[in-house]
Amino acid sequence: MDLRAVLMGLAFAFMWSSAFTSARMIVADAAPMHALALRFLVSGVAGVVLARIMGQDWRLTRGEWRTVVIFGLCQNALYLGLYFVAMQWIEASLASIIASSMPLMVALAGWLVFGDRMTRGGVAGLVAGMAGVALIMGSRLSGGADPLGVAFCILGAVALTVATLSMRGTASGNRVMMVVGLQMLVGSAALGLVAVAVEPPHVTFTPRLVMAFLYTCFVPGLLATWVWFLLVGRIGALKAATFHFLNPFFGVAVAAALLGEGLGWVDVLGVAVIAAGILAVQRSRAVQMTRS
Repeated sequence: MDLRAVLMGLAFAFMWSSAFTSARMIVADAAPMHALALRFLVSGVAGVVLARIMGQDWRLTRGEWRTVVIFGLCQNALYLGLYFVAMQWIEASLASIIASSMPLMVALAGWLVFGDRMTRGGVAGLVAGMAGVALIMGSRLSGGADPLGVAFCILGAVALTVATLSMRGTASGNRVMMVVGLQMLVGSAALGLVAVAVEPPHVTFTPRLVMAFLYTCFVPGLLATWVWFLLVGRIGALKAATFHFLNPFFGVAVAAALLGEGLGWVDVLGVAVIAAGILAVQRSRAVQMTRS
């Protein structure tokens, strides 16, 4: 893993984690599903235009279309849709912590469903990481966190896990930006239909809303996804996923800095345990890949 890959991984982890804080700002002033559908529309159109400028076309391979549809529905419509709705009721730091458990869910499903081998250290990391998530959720729920919001976040993390597992062995191809843009448009269409059917539209225009919306569209929405695909293409999905251990740290730090969300000693302990668990799981997977 060279310096460029390290910098890409750090940038992706920070951008991915910051999305929860900007989303919390957006849903304070706008209907969440309408706002997210519009965000995907803006990001998707921008992505397709950039892809055309870069010389990429939309004559995708079957694997690339599969990526577009699965990620558009599972990652964008389900995962982020559920999180945007949930963050009307829960803090951004808690949402980011639950979302950061996705690598642990992927490892658990791979172990139980696909028979992936795992070292004792990996199993210990998996147990510790899940315990850290449970510790923080228990503390926040007893402190008054909304149970429905927490449930929505858990379902969203499961949807992202399904999307990740369904893409096992699928290459991103050489039309990365086009794939990114098109999967945003799939998410926009799916969420737009649901929003029109079930959610009353409302918006209060504020400078914070405009800045958070633009940031969410182009930084975690477009740039982070593009960097992720490039990182996976450069060092592989296994090494790239290692950077997820930074997400709990970045997520709570950004929420504390920009939203003033408080952190107790249980949160600090839980975040450290989750990060250590994710790192142990990724190291275990790397060892097994080396042995095979």
